Amino acid sequence: MRKGLLLGLVIGVALVVAVSYIPLANAKPVASLGAAPQSLSNLRDSSGIWVTGEGRITVVPDVAILSLGVEAEAATVEKAMDEAAVAMDRVISILRANGVAEKDIQTRWFNISPVRRWTDNGQEILLGYRVINTVTVKIRDIEATGSIIDAVAKAGGDHVRIQGVTFTVDDPSQYYVEARAEAVQDAIDKAQQLADLAGIQLGNPFYISEGGGFVPIYRDYGLMAAEGGSVPITPISPGETEITLTVQMAFAIQ
Repeated sequence: MRKGLLLGLVIGVALVVAVSYIPLANAKPVASLGAAPQSLSNLRDSSGIWVTGEGRITVVPDVAILSLGVEAEAATVEKAMDEAAVAMDRVISILRANGVAEKDIQTRWFNISPVRRWTDNGQEILLGYRVINTVTVKIRDIEATGSIIDAVAKAGGDHVRIQGVTFTVDDPSQYYVEARAEAVQDAIDKAQQLADLAGIQLGNPFYISEGGGFVPIYRDYGLMAAEGGSVPITPISPGETEITLTVQMAFAIQ
């Protein structure tokens, strides 16, 4: 019986040793090794010449975005709201009378807050309440911007607050086509120059992505008043603005 057990152990050890010496060429790779070729492929896909092209189109704005509001202070909330409402009604009426459509007037912020003062002995005194109501106005007749600001300031009186005006293009899509063409051509020129400098041949593009932005001109009336001592309401000049588009492109190397 012992001889039989001993013989069985010897045969088992021999089989284990034999299996451990199977040639590696016949062994199958483990599943985790399959990720390596994918990683190498990703590295090859991202190789090449990567450039960013830019297209800039200078345009004359055709729309003014006026930011204005009214502010009123009174001993009670009701009185402050009444004063602000009357002033804003006058402003809205003037805007409509000057050809501004209802859809082009949008309320942006409304706020009611207490007005307090601290005494020398550290006590807080409630003086009243402040109401602020601000709107943005799209002026499509851009040449009328100055006269509209004059009329609004006169109608709102001491309650009116003119915060700024932005000049923009109402429909910039027509300019994007031209800016996009310039951006793509700029990217191609850059890639070709890099290829020439490196002594290689430029291949076909295999990646392209677009980005862009519209940069308006901003007039800060608060800053002008601080510098000059008075607010130069008129004349208003829209000047020029730029529509910018960028494209990122990648080219293969032949």
